[in-house]
Amino acid sequence: MSWGNVTTPNIHPRRIAREGVLEALFAHQFSDDEPALVLRRVVDTNPARKKSSDFIALLFHCVLDHVDWADELIKTHLQNWEFDRVAQVDRVLLRMGICEIFFIDEVPPKVSISEMVEISKIYSTDDSPGFINGILDAVYKDYQKQEKT
Repeated sequence: MSWGNVTTPNIHPRRIAREGVLEALFAHQFSDDEPALVLRRVVDTNPARKKSSDFIALLFHCVLDHVDWADELIKTHLQNWEFDRVAQVDRVLLRMGICEIFFIDEVPPKVSISEMVEISKIYSTDDSPGFINGILDAVYKDYQKQEKT
């Protein structure tokens, strides 16, 4: 499955990159292939992604390296909802947002949250943008508290 083969000149390169990371992480969940191969396929299918291949690789590997930690963080912020009921795409977007907030200093957390919300409007359910915004906003507020202590 390829979600990002159409290149739109009005889309910011980082959005194209994040959509590529979403595709790679989603595909990786269902593949026995090595992460590097999954990532290479996703980058090579869209020329616009090649320009952002460093950012794509950084975020992709960051999520893979911290997936269990990010999932636990998500679980602590779910209210009246089971983690297993969270849509697969939403889980991936939440992991991506959390990793950007905590580990990628060059991206402001508010930008990360906004981007995950906007991407969810394209690839997930009608309820996903509000859900993702709520979880990532709560995670970011907790992150700010940690930074102050």
